[in-house]
Amino acid sequence: MQTNEQLITLCQDLIKHPSLSGFEKEAASFIQKTMQSLAYDEVSIDAYGSVVGSIFGSREGPAVLMDGHIDTVGVENPNLWNHDPFAGRLTEGRIYGRGSSDMKGALSAMMLAASEFKKKTGGKFRGSLHVSATVCEECFEGISSRLVTKFVKPDVVIVGEASSLAIKRGQRGRAEVVLQTFGKSCHSSNPDEGVNAVTAMLTLLPEILALKAPHHPVLGEGILVLTDIVSSPYPALSVVPESCKVTFDRRLLVGETEKSILAPIQQILDKHPDIRATVSVAEGSLTCYTGKSITAKRFFPAWLLDEDHPLVQAAKAALPSSPLSHYSFCTNASHFCAEAGIPTIGYGPSEESLAHTVDEYISTAQLSLALDGYLALLGHLLV
Repeated sequence: MQTNEQLITLCQDLIKHPSLSGFEKEAASFIQKTMQSLAYDEVSIDAYGSVVGSIFGSREGPAVLMDGHIDTVGVENPNLWNHDPFAGRLTEGRIYGRGSSDMKGALSAMMLAASEFKKKTGGKFRGSLHVSATVCEECFEGISSRLVTKFVKPDVVIVGEASSLAIKRGQRGRAEVVLQTFGKSCHSSNPDEGVNAVTAMLTLLPEILALKAPHHPVLGEGILVLTDIVSSPYPALSVVPESCKVTFDRRLLVGETEKSILAPIQQILDKHPDIRATVSVAEGSLTCYTGKSITAKRFFPAWLLDEDHPLVQAAKAALPSSPLSHYSFCTNASHFCAEAGIPTIGYGPSEESLAHTVDEYISTAQLSLALDGYLALLGHLLV
């Protein structure tokens, strides 16, 4: 089978294995078998269920990791799709399906690139090459990647999230911030006998939403967006609510910490001692398909490499026509680069705007160019 045909078929087959976060088992098993058939030297599945395929060179050198996540968001209403979201249909140069752009296309190109690199070099290259197919990224960016880092100990990471084939040298992070007010429930016919937690929230919200967003010259604004508001009890039938919870999406800039992003909100709460309220970073948990649980705060830091960083310069040399840019969304590099301090770039096929959309697709032209790009990067980093 020709390489491009093999790449298209692999992407289609991955799409045909649905893999919601926590339910990636069948897709992971398919990836494991595919890596073995592609003559990887070693293939393993870790405690969270991520698959890591490794190819070892003949000389000392760096460990290069290419990372793509297996899991996808769901399909809320299949009837809105013009193409079956799990058929991987190819038409007019596009492969349609959930995860095609985010990010089974890139993962397919990475898996095949590693195998092709081994063939082209005859295994005579420096260091080692690894491809990680990670789980649960859509819920916890970078948390499952911690086990990959412990296993591979990479010196360099390439994250394959959609970049329109630009070189991404950073990203904003994200945090879920939870604000909760507390009152006293009573019958709504006698509201003066209680304390309305929603009214208290409405007092605080205008001040919080008026906070000036911090700014970074490259990454932009550290925005704070209200994404959810819930009162309790709900529905409140003739009852004054005793609590109210608001969730904010806070986009993080380099250097920001949990303490630094909560401090401005806490200062507003301190100005209203008559209101009982708390603010914190949300925590979440998810059971992986292996049975092991992930529990973590929803705080995923930002990262940025300088333009003159050796990895960025190597990427520019390998991909001279690719512009430098940064992601607007969060990726596993929140762990690799921001948390673990491993030099990381992003490079992948397709557009950021296609992720999580109805009739998500990836163009076969971008897919083929990404394969070539990964091979060029490996050539500069390992030969």
